[in-house]
Amino acid sequence: MTFAQYDPRFRALYVASSHLDRLWTGARWTEGPVWFADLNCLLFSDIPNNRMLRFAPDPPGSDGMGTVSVFRTPSNFANGNTRDRQGRLVTCEHGTRRVTRTEADGTITVIADSYQGRRLNAPNDLVVSADGAIWFTDPTYGSMSDYEGFRSAIEQPARHVFRVDPDGTMAPVVSDFVQPNGLAFSPDEMLLYIADSAASHDPAAPRHIRRFTVDGARLTGGAVFATIDAGVPDGFRLDDQGHLWTSAADGVHCFHPDGTLLGKVLVPEIVANLTFGGPRRNRMYICGTTSLYAVTLCVNGALRP
Repeated sequence: MTFAQYDPRFRALYVASSHLDRLWTGARWTEGPVWFADLNCLLFSDIPNNRMLRFAPDPPGSDGMGTVSVFRTPSNFANGNTRDRQGRLVTCEHGTRRVTRTEADGTITVIADSYQGRRLNAPNDLVVSADGAIWFTDPTYGSMSDYEGFRSAIEQPARHVFRVDPDGTMAPVVSDFVQPNGLAFSPDEMLLYIADSAASHDPAAPRHIRRFTVDGARLTGGAVFATIDAGVPDGFRLDDQGHLWTSAADGVHCFHPDGTLLGKVLVPEIVANLTFGGPRRNRMYICGTTSLYAVTLCVNGALRP
């Protein structure tokens, strides 16, 4: 069984005969999927193996489902990835505790690596808004051990969510998370959803997603939108109808904009992140612990990089 339905509204979002495809395996912890429609490929991170990988789907009608090759190694223990409004790759690096941009010629530009003279904790995930600003989370996961980065002292007094303006101006937009993680805008960018995954290391800590109202460079509100009933929320994406699809321990959970859990895509590994891709953005690519999965849905991913 691929889908578990909890609300009748979920039935319109998936194809009952569609099944979960395991496209590739061989990682230690997959993360940070980002779709490049112009190149017809998916980039994703394998954090403990210190590399980024490229998945290229096979042409329609072929026998296989695609091929995976190494895109970058070492990757500085890259985690989250996205594209900016010029189509360039933007990456959170645990090993260097920074956010970088890969230019068209392959050179690396540092976007952020410190705040108020102190090194960042370990940038985790990021999104780019229509005005070109980069919003990213800065929990401590990548600095807690030598598995997904380097064990090192934490210098920031809080686990901030930052915004970096196109001119390089950087400031926290919210600072009351225990461990901020995935984040994504609503299709109209009026709302920003941010996960707190602190229950990964403390069962009494948050395992929820909060929703903020975007007011230019500021965020207001921040009430809990949804709490995950299996594992913790890590990375997530929204479709163009405003449904939120989030990673969890048992697969991908789908929430209606009103906060109701509609259903789940069941995956046999803990899911860290996901994104929409394919020619019509109706193919969901899922980063499981060791493997890359995909499933075709009846919804289309929001038009975001």
